[in-house]
Formats: sequence, structure tokens, C-alpha cells
Amino acid sequence: MHRPQQSTTLSAEPPGPRGLPVVGNAFAFGRDPLGFVTETQRAFGEIATVRLGSRAVVLCFRPEHVRALLVEQASRVTPLGIAPLLTEFLGDGLLTSDGDFHHEQRRLIQPAFHRRRIDGYAATMVGFTEEMLEGWEPGAEIDLSRAMATLTLRIVARALFSVDLEADAAGAALGRTFHDLIESLPQGFGLLPRLRRLDLPFTGYRRHLAARRRLDAYVYDLIARRRAAGDDTGDVLAWLLDAGDGDDAMTDRQIRDQTMTLFAAGHETTANALSWSFYLLSENPAVRDRLLAELAAVLAGRAPTVADLPRLTYLDWVATESMRLYPPAWTQGRVAREPLELVGYRFPAGTRFMFSQWVIHRRPDIWGDADVFRPERWDPEAGEKPPQWAYFPFGGGPRTCIGMPFAQMELRLLLATILQRYAPRLVSGHPVVPWPRITLRPKYGMRMILEPAGRVAPAPGTEPVRLPDRPPLSAD
Repeated sequence: MHRPQQSTTLSAEPPGPRGLPVVGNAFAFGRDPLGFVTETQRAFGEIATVRLGSRAVVLCFRPEHVRALLVEQASRVTPLGIAPLLTEFLGDGLLTSDGDFHHEQRRLIQPAFHRRRIDGYAATMVGFTEEMLEGWEPGAEIDLSRAMATLTLRIVARALFSVDLEADAAGAALGRTFHDLIESLPQGFGLLPRLRRLDLPFTGYRRHLAARRRLDAYVYDLIARRRAAGDDTGDVLAWLLDAGDGDDAMTDRQIRDQTMTLFAAGHETTANALSWSFYLLSENPAVRDRLLAELAAVLAGRAPTVADLPRLTYLDWVATESMRLYPPAWTQGRVAREPLELVGYRFPAGTRFMFSQWVIHRRPDIWGDADVFRPERWDPEAGEKPPQWAYFPFGGGPRTCIGMPFAQMELRLLLATILQRYAPRLVSGHPVVPWPRITLRPKYGMRMILEPAGRVAPAPGTEPVRLPDRPPLSAD
């Protein structure tokens, strides 16, 4: 990768890697997004401009940039424009809307994520997990990533929409439909997404459209049934249906957009965080054993509750460290509404910015042994003190993920519940490939053996296992 000569005069835009005519860096980015952003940071340091088709995108690599774009200059940027296909799928939901409409929708949905209500979801989270475990067999091989996606989707459907997908024939297929939609979502910039959006029988885009139609049919039918019943169930869907009067009432399309966003975001990120956590524990037996010992000491085999979480400190460190190494939201973007300055550069309105949790969470100059899974780094007494905004798995500022407390509690409760019964072990030879789609997924799933937790042999040593300098990246 070309490295520019240093200059004392800042140009109109930061330098960046050379690209090809017309497409710029789009092919390189599309072929290996994680490798591309990592190598760009290594070659150009703090900030760089890349060309993704006709678009110039400024890649920002410092915690200070994250703070500036998410907090200090939040009113001068918008999230729109970075992922047009995500907007096409989710519509005007919380992730993709902006301005007054976004603020109003966030205000409307916020009560679902107040602390007391979130604590009330704990019994559903643990209960559904225990039901899943009843269907598991010691020694069985499963795709853990699919199992976690099915479980977290069932939890969010029950907690936020009062629906039990296991008791609903149409809902039982919802997990597979979400999987198909995300797997077939065209990725890329410039010419690439247009070339991939061919509605032909053999294309992934045809499968994507079919999955969207199935999801739309389910959500619109759910809205119609709830309107007809007229019951006040006290959940998010009830609040959306009751919002406003007359011309100010929400349309079915607006309710669909918010419902689809909560369904998608409410299960996909936590499912991936669980998959990566079980992978890291499987690869780091000393960490796994210490966590199993803590669970045994605090819970003694009983189901975890919210009240137990403050005493499960090592579990908290494990979850936090897992999301550092494998952040489900691996990148974020913003677009300047108006001219703004950042680290000495003056950017015009319309400038697109991208900053990656994958890169900043793994910078050696910030984290030291950045590729080591070491939960002890989060010990408030003896751990490290990373700079603010070096860790931001849920974003930040006024658009911090609204479901952050929900997801944090769910991740910890599900880990505690499952690990008391099973310590899943990665199938020997199974390829573990981080795949940056909308979220950071395991490309080939996560094939694991269900080892009973009580039969797991103690780890022979106490040293953490070092991960590769770069995990294997996606290759089509």
C-alpha cells in the first residue's frame, strides 16, 4: 500500500491509498473490508481518504475522532447515506432515521429500555435459554451461531412484542428468514451494489427480496392482528399503535419500520456477541476455567438473576473483552450536514466519514497486547486505563444504541445460564472467519461440541492464548 510523504501543510483532504480508475478502492474494500481498513490505518496513521466508486470516504482511526463525530459535532452530522441498502430494508427506523422524527421515535420507544422494565425481561431471557438447553444433548455438534440467533430472536419478540415465536407457525420460520436476508444483502459501494442488485432467479438479490417479502408479511400481519384485537399489552408495539391521534397517528408503514428495526437489531448483535464469546472461551481454556469457577461459586447451579450480575465480575470482564475483539457493530458512519473541521482539516458538507470499532479496538498503541483475549485488562483496580472512546461497541452520544442495557444484560445472563450446563468446544478444523456484513458474523457459522461443563478438564496452564495477528478473512 502506498505511503504518502509527510508534509507540514494539510491538504484539502487527507491522503489515502491509490485506487483503480472509476471504482477507486471499492474492489479492495469489498473483497476484504476488515483487512482493508486495518492496512489503511497501518499505512496512513490517524486519518485517510479512500474512494469507493464515485464517493470519497474519510476513514477516522483515533478515539478523539469518534468523540468528535458522535458527541461534540453530533448535530452537524447525520447517519444517513453510508448504508443505503440497510435503509432500504429497515425504512425509517431508529437506526436510519434522523432529525426531529428520529428524536420523537426514540422518545416513544425509550420506556421499553428503562432499567426497571429491562430487569423484568430477565426471567424471559433465562427461561427461554433453559428451554433451549433441554433440547441439547451432551456431545452433540451444533452450529452455535444459528442456535444463538434463534434464541435471541425469540427473546426480543417476547420481551418487546409479546409474541412467542415457538407457538407461532409463521414466527418459527422468522429466524431463518432473517438469516437469509442478511446473508444475501448486497454489499459494496459505487458500481458494486448496482451490479449485485440484479433481480434474477440465480442471484443473491432475488433471495434477499424474497426474504424481505416474508418478513414484511409477518410484521404487517402482526400489526393488523394487534389493531383488530385492540388489547393494551403494554409493550413497544402497543405504544407505537397508540402514538398520536388522527392525522398524527403512526401509519402501518412507520410502525413496520420501527418493528423491523427492533427485531433485526435486537437479536442479531447479541447473537453474534454470544458466538464470539463462546469461540474465545473455547480457545482460551484458562479464561474459561476461571469463569466456570466464578459461576459455580456465585450461583451453585441455580439460574442467574439480575441481582447476581454485580457479583459476577469476571463474567462482566469476559463479555466486555469479547466485544472489544469481535465488536458486533464493526463500523459506523456519518455524513456532514454542513462544513466542519476535524484534526486540522476542513471538510465540506456532504463529506462521508467512517470509523471502525474493529480497528480502534485492536490498535496496539492503545491496547498493548491488542490481539490477546485478556479479560483481566478490565479489572478496575489492576487493569488498563484505555483512553475514552477507544472502546465503543454500542456507539455513543445522542445516538447511543437504545438497546444497550438490554443487550448487556442478555449477553451476561445467557452466558451464565448456558455455561453452567455446557462449555461448548470448537469442532477441530472448523474455519472461523469474521465476516463483516451489517454486523460481524462468523462466515461459516460456529460448529461446536456440547461439552458438559462439569466434565471439562482443567486447563493445563494459566497463560492466555494469543490470537493470530489477523484472523483469517473472508474469501469468496
